[in-house]
Amino acid sequence: MNAPRHPDSVTKQFTKRAKKILGFSIRLHDLRVSHGTWLLDQGTPVHTVAKRLGHDPSVLLKVYAKRTKKGDESAAETIGLMTKGLSI
Repeated sequence: MNAPRHPDSVTKQFTKRAKKILGFSIRLHDLRVSHGTWLLDQGTPVHTVAKRLGHDPSVLLKVYAKRTKKGDESAAETIGLMTKGLSI
C-alpha cells in the first residue's frame, strides 16, 4: 500500500514540471486564484464560487472580486447606459 504524499512534495513537483513545460513558474495556488477569478468573470454566483474554493462569500469578494476585469467593464457599461442621454 502506498502512503499519501506530503503536500509540499506535490507542490514542488508541480512547480518544477510546470516551469519545464510552460517556461515560467506557476504555483498550484495561482491556478486556484485563476479558477475563482474566471468563474466570477463568467457570471458564476459568488456563493457558488465561494463554496468551490472553501471560502465564505465575504472573503471571496474581498480577495478575488478585485481581480476581475469583466466586473469593472460591466459596471462602467451599466453606468454608461444609465446616464446615456443625460446632459451634465
